[in-house]
Amino acid sequence: MATTAPPPDTDQDEEAVDVRPFADVLRELSGGQAHHDLSRRLHELTDAVRSTGRPGKLSLVIEVKPISGTDGKNVTVTDQVTAKIPQAERPKTIFFVTQDGQLSRQDPGQIPAFDLRQVDTGPVSVSQLRQAR
Repeated sequence: MATTAPPPDTDQDEEAVDVRPFADVLRELSGGQAHHDLSRRLHELTDAVRSTGRPGKLSLVIEVKPISGTDGKNVTVTDQVTAKIPQAERPKTIFFVTQDGQLSRQDPGQIPAFDLRQVDTGPVSVSQLRQAR
């Protein structure tokens, strides 16, 4: 029967190093702009998800680069905040394609049901009125 070594106790490893809370670093990224942008975009995302019923996504990418000549003692930290905000579905419109390939709202193969014309909206005299029988 083979035995395997238990995984290292990560709780002990984490306690050995005093790790600065991520939220503290986030508030200082880009002079606080990253935290502000994330908060604003999360609010915008939440509103859009509620109104459209569609999912969205908020992403934060942090890039850490060493500054050359500092032996890794100094780094630059840049951030990128992106959001995929769901959009409401736009209404669809039905068109017909004519013989010459144009789009038309009227079916070119349909005979008009009514001969529509402009009605005169000017004043009407009493002599022009007729009585229904």
